[in-house]
Amino acid sequence: MSEAEPMSSSPAKPKDKYEEPASASKKKSAEGRVIQSVDRALKLIEVIAGKDRPILLNELARAAELNLSTCHHLVATLVARGYVIHAGRSRGYMLSSKLADLAALASREFDLCEFVHDELQALNVSLRESVQLAVLRDSILMTRLKFGSLMPTHVEPDEVKKMRAAHATATGKAILAWLPETELARVVSNSGLTPFTASTITSLSALIEELRLVRRSGFAVDDEELEPNVICYGAALRDGSGAVLGSISVSIPKSRATTEYRAHMIRAVIECAGKLSNRLRVGQF
Repeated sequence: MSEAEPMSSSPAKPKDKYEEPASASKKKSAEGRVIQSVDRALKLIEVIAGKDRPILLNELARAAELNLSTCHHLVATLVARGYVIHAGRSRGYMLSSKLADLAALASREFDLCEFVHDELQALNVSLRESVQLAVLRDSILMTRLKFGSLMPTHVEPDEVKKMRAAHATATGKAILAWLPETELARVVSNSGLTPFTASTITSLSALIEELRLVRRSGFAVDDEELEPNVICYGAALRDGSGAVLGSISVSIPKSRATTEYRAHMIRAVIECAGKLSNRLRVGQF
């Protein structure tokens, strides 16, 4: 296969023309051994980024000190993941805008933390219960800002466990409720529906019905679905386009979860999320 030919779904293996340095598999960082394939893929991105024009496969392999076969497989993966664009038969490869988009997302996420900080802190002081801001990145639920409980007998949920538990958390369900069906399906496919307690939703049909109720009521509930004796209420933050940027929630121990107390928590979360979403819609940052 010549360098001018486009990549097919089952291309012939390129001839291993460029030999890799013997020490390539022995690299170590200050944190431990470097993962070779990741290191090479990042090197390809750096080489492509340094060009002011698309770069052909053999030129890319030479610059990255990789053989053609290795370079071919790595760049094909980068194309499949959307980081690199195959620019045509005789032009080669160029970076897409995905890295810039990710950088913009990270900046926006940081701004979102600043944006909600004062309101979330005020909610924490008012309720004296644990409150948090969460976002969904790819399929991972991430707590980005948190103010701990000022009350006794409170058990904080395991943040690592929460990362793949959007279906079992109030923050997660508040976000999932407003995702397109295809995006929801992708998240569920990637993260699964792990049963954390006897109350966890473990079927897609039940989750879809739950999310319908979230949209109708304006809030999501985790009623001992992630951790026993922990109850959480959450609501989405949505901008002027209707896109969900994240969610906020309050968690309480079951020992304080009377009917009246639950209703008070729900009203407070909905009111805070509504206020923040209204400011997002009119651009009051």
